Amino acid sequence: MISAYSMALTIAQVSKPLASRLYEATFFIRVRNWLFRISVMQMRSTMTSLAQRVSGWFAFHTLAKLIHTLARFGANNERRTASSLARALVICISLLAYSIPGHSQSAPGFLFNDSHFHLTNYIQEGIDIHDFLKIMGNKTGRVALFGIPLQQQWSYRVDGNRAPTYYLNSDAPLYYYSFTDAWIATAYKSLTKEEQARFDPMITGFNPTDMYAADHIRRVLKTFPGVFTGIGEFSIHKEFVSAKISGVVASLQDPALDRLIDFASEVGLVILIHNDVDVPFAKPGAQPAYAKEIKALFIRHPNAAFIWAHIGVGRIIRPIKEQAAIIENVINDPQLSHVYFDISWDEVAKYVVATPESTKNAAALVNRHPNRFLFGTDEVAPANQENYLRVYNQYEPLWKLLTPEASEKVRKGNYERIFDEARRKVRSWEAANLK
Repeated sequence: MISAYSMALTIAQVSKPLASRLYEATFFIRVRNWLFRISVMQMRSTMTSLAQRVSGWFAFHTLAKLIHTLARFGANNERRTASSLARALVICISLLAYSIPGHSQSAPGFLFNDSHFHLTNYIQEGIDIHDFLKIMGNKTGRVALFGIPLQQQWSYRVDGNRAPTYYLNSDAPLYYYSFTDAWIATAYKSLTKEEQARFDPMITGFNPTDMYAADHIRRVLKTFPGVFTGIGEFSIHKEFVSAKISGVVASLQDPALDRLIDFASEVGLVILIHNDVDVPFAKPGAQPAYAKEIKALFIRHPNAAFIWAHIGVGRIIRPIKEQAAIIENVINDPQLSHVYFDISWDEVAKYVVATPESTKNAAALVNRHPNRFLFGTDEVAPANQENYLRVYNQYEPLWKLLTPEASEKVRKGNYERIFDEARRKVRSWEAANLK
């Protein structure tokens, strides 16, 4: 079979343009080739449809220049100029092939960005951030990094010598633990600038029932400028957790919550909120307890960037029949274009991939609205990479049903768009207000 290079060389030798004009043409070709190589080097993942369109533009524009040159000028047998034309035509052929929809290449890149990761657990223990970087390896690009804002109390009166490590291990209460923010900031600041670029730390150590919660967020930003990108994950209504927290129960209708969200919106912080769509063991046929309240909260704060954690699902808060309709109702509401959904947690993945039908329905929803969903692991201080990747691997049936565009956005693109914008806004606010 004749190679593309040989074919191009033959074509080039048929026409013999003037050397000076050929030099001009090949100069433009080399410049475009150089620019194209720069664009490729800047990409951290596989080509998207936009990049394919750009490739096509380069190819057609360069080819038009060549045809124009070949048509205008006469013969010249210099092999050097013919070789230059051949190389240029090979570039055109390659770019055109890459611009064809559906074409793909196995370029090296991360599998996903993680919108939901806990470095520490419910007793504020975890793994060293440098060890976590090794676990991320070449699988994860960026991570929204936070601890857990609640500490499980060890009550000897309740548990004796059996020290609980999880909120389901004890009847003793939970309490808000503000030092988590300093711990996360210190871990982040121990990294190099290059390593820091892979993390988006989040403020979580506030009590959402306290009118002073917004002031806590401001103090953290003032103490650790240049560190944080968002707030959360924090919980309002969460199965088994809300009732265990010392003090008053959080509410979606609390002015304290509105005040802290107003401040987060002013700063530009991403808001990752956990709120179950319903109560545990709800009666069949009953309206989801918190669906209207969470939507009302979103509407009250149009300038916020919300991520609704776990799409409102919990360990026993199973997806109700209306779940997809509730989500799509939010997505289709023009007032709620600032609301996104993360599909983190193995419990959520369990429901999504439970049956071929459930996976197909979830994929159809995501494919219709690929800009609104983010992947996250919701892993808590994983011991190794295998544990860390289990939720990603659990979603394999879903990945297979998503379009290439939707898969790219859910796994990587939406994270970068949302968190890059938050970084820009927060750094700008800090520059203007923390003097």
